[in-house]
Amino acid sequence: MQKIEQELLELSSMKKYPKILYSSGNEALLQSKKVSIIGSRKTSKYARELTHKLASSLRNVGVCVVSGGAMGVDAVAHLGAGSHNTIAVLPCGINIKYPAVNKNLLSDIEKNGLLLSQFEPDFRATPWSFVTRNELVVALGEVLVVAEAELGSGSMRSIEFALKMGKEIFVFPHRLGESSATNELLKENKAKVIYDIDLFVSRFGELPQMQQVNDDFLLFCQTNPTYDEALVKFPDRVFEAELSGDIEVKNGRIFLI
Repeated sequence: MQKIEQELLELSSMKKYPKILYSSGNEALLQSKKVSIIGSRKTSKYARELTHKLASSLRNVGVCVVSGGAMGVDAVAHLGAGSHNTIAVLPCGINIKYPAVNKNLLSDIEKNGLLLSQFEPDFRATPWSFVTRNELVVALGEVLVVAEAELGSGSMRSIEFALKMGKEIFVFPHRLGESSATNELLKENKAKVIYDIDLFVSRFGELPQMQQVNDDFLLFCQTNPTYDEALVKFPDRVFEAELSGDIEVKNGRIFLI
């Protein structure tokens, strides 16, 4: 763990530049193109699937995904991007892996990606520190994607920060009665809709062309085997592929992403 000494241009949009930034991991990610993704902790299957696909596609064009390390949309965004290509901004000190349910995820990000915090290493999260964390998450990204959020939720503060910073806000299309905050943003013409993930991602870089798969593990996964079958045949590859976002487990079966 170390303090970040150089000033980051993207943080100049914050109301007040952070006095101290602690980091642990790969600080080179701060020099990457970055997109911030936020949303509900209790999220729908629809939003989870789109968030994972978006984060994975951003990874494929070299865009780093920034989120807050929380449950729900944050965790899915980090997983989709892969631990090596994501920045988790914490509402606590770096020595505290919060929330506990994401302890392994945050540890993997610390090892391969980057953890950031404005707080002393052993500081425990408080209600106001989540707001502070949210502002930093928004500031780091070139744009803000709100995957799913309800009016009155914590995501509203992030949206307020983005509007004050003049950041473009993007949302997924939701049905009436769902994700009331993002639907309200659209109603007020304060956000744009991501109808096509590939088209959205192409603004940051060219998507790689699909290549013939010559990897025995990936070829095996194309048959949608059960998770247990894959563990028996490729015990070392399954967890690695799941963590990097190359595969997804649904109803006990493996699917390539």
